[in-house]
Amino acid sequence: MRVVGRLLLCATLLAGAGIAGAQPARPAGDAQAVASVREVASERPRVLLMPEHETTLVAQAVGRIERLGGGLGDSFRAGATLVGFDCAEQQARLKIGQAELDSARRNLEAKERLSALQAAGEIEVQIARAAVDRASAQVELANVQISQCRIRAPFAGRIAKLHVREHQGVNIGQPLMDIVAVGPLKLRLNVPSRWLAWLVVDHGFEVAIDETGKQYPAIVSALNARVDAVSQSIEIEARIVGKHPELLPGMSGTARFDSGT
Repeated sequence: MRVVGRLLLCATLLAGAGIAGAQPARPAGDAQAVASVREVASERPRVLLMPEHETTLVAQAVGRIERLGGGLGDSFRAGATLVGFDCAEQQARLKIGQAELDSARRNLEAKERLSALQAAGEIEVQIARAAVDRASAQVELANVQISQCRIRAPFAGRIAKLHVREHQGVNIGQPLMDIVAVGPLKLRLNVPSRWLAWLVVDHGFEVAIDETGKQYPAIVSALNARVDAVSQSIEIEARIVGKHPELLPGMSGTARFDSGT
C-alpha cells in the first residue's frame, strides 16, 4: 500500500509540472521593461530644497558693528544695507588725506610757476608732482575703506542666520550673516547612474516634501558632468513647477520617477 501511495503522489506532481510548463512564456523584452519600471518605482532618492542664491557675508575690515539691517528671517531688497560699521576713524583718515592732497597740489602749482621763471629746477617739479600722486592715492584708499563700512545686499532675499550682534567688534574675514535669495527653489539629489539610459533634462517627476506632507511636480534642470564611481550615482538639479510659498530652503523629501518604459 505504501508503494502504491508513493506512485500516486509522484504522478500527481508530474502532472502539475506539465500543466505549469504548458503556460506561454512572457517575452524577454516585456519582462525587462516591467522589471525596469518596478526598479525605478522602488527607488525613492532623497531630495534637498536649496535657494537659487545664498552666501555668507564676512567683515572686510576690523571695526565695530553700528547696526544690522534686520533680524533672523527678515526680508530685504537688493542693495539694502545689511551691516553698518562705525566709520569715524575712516572718515578722519579721509579728511587728513584730502588736506594733504590740497597742500601737495598748491606746492606743485608753486613749483611750476617758479620753473616757468627758471627759479626752480625740473627735479623739484617732479618731486612735487609725485607728492600729489601719493596724496591722491591716500584719498582713494580712504574712500575704499569707507565703502567697506556698509555691506549691501547682493540680491533680494532673507536673513537665514546671524553670526554677530550690534556694537560687537569684528576682525577681517569674520562671518556676519547668512542670507538666501527669495524666488524659485531648486532641488538637489543623487540618482543611480544607470538611470542615464533614460533620464534627461526636462524629465518630469514628483517630489514629496516631508515638512509639508504634500507632493509637487518637478522638472530636471541639470545633470552633473561626472558620475560618482564609488556610489555609481550622479548628482542632478531640478526645479519645482509653480509657486509654493510654504516651501523653504532646507526642506527635504523623496522623489518619484517614472522611467517612461
